[in-house]
Amino acid sequence: MSYSARRFAVLVGLVGISGFSQGLLLPLISIIFEQNGVSSSLNGFHATALYIGILIVSPFLEPPLRKYGYKPVILLGGAVVFIALFSFTLWESMWFWFVLRLLIGIGDNILHFGTQTWITTTTPEHKRGTYIAIYGLMFGLGFTIGPLFTQLVAIHQNLPFIVSSVLCLFVWIFMFWIKNDYPVDETEMDISSSNTIARFTNATKIAWIALLGPFAYGFLETVLHSIFPIYAMRIGYDVALISVIVPCFAGAGIISQIPLGAFSDRIGRKKMLTIVLSSGTAIFFAGTWFDQYLIGLFATFILAGLLLGSLFSLGIAYMTDLLPSMLLPAGNILCGVAFSIGSITGPIFGGFYLDYFANQSFFLMLALFMAAVSIMMYFFGPKKKPNNA
Repeated sequence: MSYSARRFAVLVGLVGISGFSQGLLLPLISIIFEQNGVSSSLNGFHATALYIGILIVSPFLEPPLRKYGYKPVILLGGAVVFIALFSFTLWESMWFWFVLRLLIGIGDNILHFGTQTWITTTTPEHKRGTYIAIYGLMFGLGFTIGPLFTQLVAIHQNLPFIVSSVLCLFVWIFMFWIKNDYPVDETEMDISSSNTIARFTNATKIAWIALLGPFAYGFLETVLHSIFPIYAMRIGYDVALISVIVPCFAGAGIISQIPLGAFSDRIGRKKMLTIVLSSGTAIFFAGTWFDQYLIGLFATFILAGLLLGSLFSLGIAYMTDLLPSMLLPAGNILCGVAFSIGSITGPIFGGFYLDYFANQSFFLMLALFMAAVSIMMYFFGPKKKPNNA
């Protein structure tokens, strides 16, 4: 295996760990809080801590990356994640756990930004959709495995946190065998705060439509992992069954990541995003009729995952198509910001929806959300496939 292939394997492995930590914490803490009598609104608010952490650190990521390179940034992010995961075992307190989730959001975003930018800036244009699909596949795989570890809470509440922190540490160690690299020579670009703001502004103007993919994925991911378990428990499903249903969304997305990414290389990212968003809307509308039936729940999660599980990676690929190379680090940060805004919006909106529309299907909210995003994707943004796609 060549060095570039080994580097790519380590980077996507770290992406998998990022997905794993998020996929574990969302349902695990929601279930613990629901069993302790915490309201769904407060439960949903608590789930936003991770994504508030993503937002807090986002404006500060680009200058250190350009100054110190990818490796130190990725190592820092991974260390914050596994230390915070283990710290959940030290003290059970709602606000202490809120801070830990905040730290994991900070660490995850540092890790994500470093790996994501390294991959997107070194990927050949004609393979971009496929490579970024592999990136998304690994995140989805981690996100699928994470909820399965919630069952360890039946043995001891601290066991899921201990096992996950050890796994994160194990994968993180491999980063020491990778050579450091830089996105550009730091003498070639002004990394002052004013120039950073200008790059963010320009990247947003050009590629805002591509950010709808990460935004919608963040909304869906957090709602399905943090709010759906509450809804499912209230309509009679037990924790063991919920821990199997929830990973179906991310698990199905693993299957379709590479085919949809490769197909988007052929027909264009905007058209592909419009197709999957519209199809997802139809699936969730259909799901409103079947959420009382176990087979209907599994079918809804699996079909939605097959189509919508690629929203994040398709959005990144679309952003990469639209932006010049000098704006790619800023574009990758903006994808993380869009993802975190969606992830913050999802649990808060979902928690209030359960409190005030308790008699309505959970999937009705998702169907209306997906319809709004698909309409925006269809009517706005470039009408033609970008020349560099």
